[in-house]
Amino acid sequence: MAKVIHTSGKRKTAIARATVRSGKGRIRINKKPVEFYQPELARLKIQEPLELAGKQTNRIDINIDVYGGGVMGQAEATRTAIARGIIEWFKDDDLQKLFQNYDRALLVNDTRRKEPKHPMGRGARKKRQKSYR
Repeated sequence: MAKVIHTSGKRKTAIARATVRSGKGRIRINKKPVEFYQPELARLKIQEPLELAGKQTNRIDINIDVYGGGVMGQAEATRTAIARGIIEWFKDDDLQKLFQNYDRALLVNDTRRKEPKHPMGRGARKKRQKSYR
């Protein structure tokens, strides 16, 4: 039976689920190759764990399904899912330390959420001005 690994990543309300299996180094996000992912800044963010891992990733295929949130939230959730999948596939402690030292968010979900709106204001912090004159 072929080895298959499932991982996930979260950022704000974006959720990315990655499936890692042996292959030729193809990375697909929502069934499209990562090379066509737009905008470019998000694509570069997604490719960070692949650059750090180097040539090892030429032996695996990664398929990612991502939904929810915005463009950058999806990109960061995707990179977390990819990094976790690579580490679980190769079981390499040195690679894990490299990812951890580069950016902890590669392996740990970002738990920050939007603060809820409060009464008497237009948002979480903004309040209506008071005038006593």
